[in-house]
Amino acid sequence: MMSKRALISVSKKDGILDFAKSLDELGVEILSTGGTYKLLCDNSIKAIKVSDITGFPEILDGRVKTLHPKIHGGLLAIRDDENHMKQLNENGIEPIDIVAVNLYPFKETILKDDVTLEDAIENIDIGGPSMIRAAAKNYKYVTVLVDPSDYTKVIEEIKEYGNTKEETRFYLAMKAFGHTASYDSLIYNYLLDKNGVEFPDTITLSYEKSQDMRYGENPHQKAAFYKNSLKSFGISECIKLHGKELSFNNINDANAAIELLKEFDVPAAVAIKHTNPCGVAVADNIYDAFKKAHECDPVSIFGGIVAFNRTLDKRTAEELSKIFLEIIIAPDFEEDALNILEKKKNVRILKLKDGYVKEYDVKKVEGGILVQEKDEVDLYEDKLKVVTKNAPDEKEFKDLRFAWKVVKHVKSNAIVLAKDGATVGIGAGQVNRIWPTEQSIKQAGEKAKGSVLASDAFFPFSDVVEAAAKAGVASIIQPGGSKNDEASIDAADKAGISMVFTGIRHFKH
Repeated sequence: MMSKRALISVSKKDGILDFAKSLDELGVEILSTGGTYKLLCDNSIKAIKVSDITGFPEILDGRVKTLHPKIHGGLLAIRDDENHMKQLNENGIEPIDIVAVNLYPFKETILKDDVTLEDAIENIDIGGPSMIRAAAKNYKYVTVLVDPSDYTKVIEEIKEYGNTKEETRFYLAMKAFGHTASYDSLIYNYLLDKNGVEFPDTITLSYEKSQDMRYGENPHQKAAFYKNSLKSFGISECIKLHGKELSFNNINDANAAIELLKEFDVPAAVAIKHTNPCGVAVADNIYDAFKKAHECDPVSIFGGIVAFNRTLDKRTAEELSKIFLEIIIAPDFEEDALNILEKKKNVRILKLKDGYVKEYDVKKVEGGILVQEKDEVDLYEDKLKVVTKNAPDEKEFKDLRFAWKVVKHVKSNAIVLAKDGATVGIGAGQVNRIWPTEQSIKQAGEKAKGSVLASDAFFPFSDVVEAAAKAGVASIIQPGGSKNDEASIDAADKAGISMVFTGIRHFKH
């Protein structure tokens, strides 16, 4: 069956002139509307106004253009059904074989700083999705195009076969329904936000493929990376300045580094391995911060990720170049620093862009998802409570706050020892609380003396306090709330350790 008639109505005009010109040269009659019709005519491409086909003008400031039986009948008729074709003839309707449509720029509209609700609503396309869905439903006979990258393939097939192949139309129908689903998802989530609905009865998420991955978490797993359809931020918005493509694990680990880095306003360095911090420090400059972070665990940092929240300078780059790292992240890089780091062929160098979009934390489980607010709370100042006879001095309190920020990003059960604005021991991902305590103390060694200890959750027993006292820990910060809090408080008082309750837990699984 030859393709004889096409309807073209696009907001984004990329490639449309070449496509329409090719159709015209192939003898395909073109119907069009509004700005697309004018563009085609201005470029000497023959086109017919949709209103001339329907016998009805565009009305309501363009809200109604194509919502007419002479359009949708031409799209939805089953060509092999004699009754359908008879009804078309009786009503003066001709079949439409090709539809090239993309939609009003709703996404671009709501991303504007000064957008109003009225602007957003007016940019919700009605006729476009209706035509796309009608054409996609009838893919056995109609070719639907929502992506300009498909124009060339369609023209090539029409030239060779007189029409597109059914397998092509089926594939394009799939893309079309994906296109309208994503479009509707953006509208739905925008209106959810405007209505202040946090956990709706149904959730529809829209993400766009950023890249296919060589493999997933392990080489036998297939994988791809998708970015937020509305606005990229965090790891998805980083600019790669040097190195190989990011792997699945690279992206996951880099995200963990960026999330922890956000906790600090002062110069900070964060080292990550398998999404857990292996060294974190703050200082007056990032060189000193990195030196302290590296000293925390010079073994685990090998093959890890290091992230900074200040421009990376030459002196710090020279230190980084001495060890094997997978990724280095910073908001900017001095030219000399880049020259040093780029000598390492395989290291990925990422430029971190500012940006924040409120979104929920989603965890996949078999047959469903768990959705929660992201853990973006640090401390509730009014809930901080010194529960021991001794209180932390100013220096200890500063370290307690630092350690508390870090332990929030360590997999539970988590314990962090810190001293002088740097981690000295990190215990991660254990099934009880004493094991990560012992792990962090062992790692810290002599540095445990005079350090502070942070725990992501309360102490069910006094054993953590007793182990901390034996190691020389000076002060402890933990949520509190255990039925056995008094045992821990008594142990701390007995050892002369100060302890602060935060009233907030930071489990991370």
